[in-house]
Amino acid sequence: MFIIDMFNKKTKMPAVNEALPGRDTPIPTAETHFVNGRPLKGPWPDNLHTAMFGMGCFWGVERLFWQVPGVYVTASGYAGGITPNPTYQETCTGLTGHNEVVLMVFDPAIISYEELLTLFWEEHDPTQGMRQGNDIGTTYRSGIYTFSPEQKEAAEASRDAYQQALNASGRGKITTEILEVPEFYYAEDYHQQYLAKNPAGYCSLRGTGVSCPIPRARAI
Repeated sequence: MFIIDMFNKKTKMPAVNEALPGRDTPIPTAETHFVNGRPLKGPWPDNLHTAMFGMGCFWGVERLFWQVPGVYVTASGYAGGITPNPTYQETCTGLTGHNEVVLMVFDPAIISYEELLTLFWEEHDPTQGMRQGNDIGTTYRSGIYTFSPEQKEAAEASRDAYQQALNASGRGKITTEILEVPEFYYAEDYHQQYLAKNPAGYCSLRGTGVSCPIPRARAI
């Protein structure tokens, strides 16, 4: 019974009164990107935009996006939960409500938000609920966190288009949450650009094999 209760805690969002208390100050993290040396927390050039996705373990997600032309910088972190300034160990309990996410800063003159959305949908399985492959828990849920009404509109349109493609392939219902961007907390130093520091490290990214039929030309 104890094992079942622990499993349920990890796959069910905690209530506010169940969440861990966290702390008032941010946890220590890196100042610069391990791969390109750019500042993780800014300042960034004024012409750049931001996006945030949750696609499972943030190690592989971050590597996917830092390799994309037009993406200026990436950072791993926690968002969408209750506990302020959580640690990795705290998020793993399922009692902070946070998702493992990647924040990216990108140049819309080089890559559009729709193109980033295409990668988001095609490079993971957005139908799995509180898991991604063998990674189980609230921290591995699929999520798009939007910075503007235009991003929200694009995200919802892309979801609807991808659902049609998934239906045609006999796949299930998308469980991705699409929310206005919540507070983002940077993950610990060792999580930042983890797979550049540990090339043989674990990566859980697995797409469905279904292409995403959304427009790719308009920049947001």
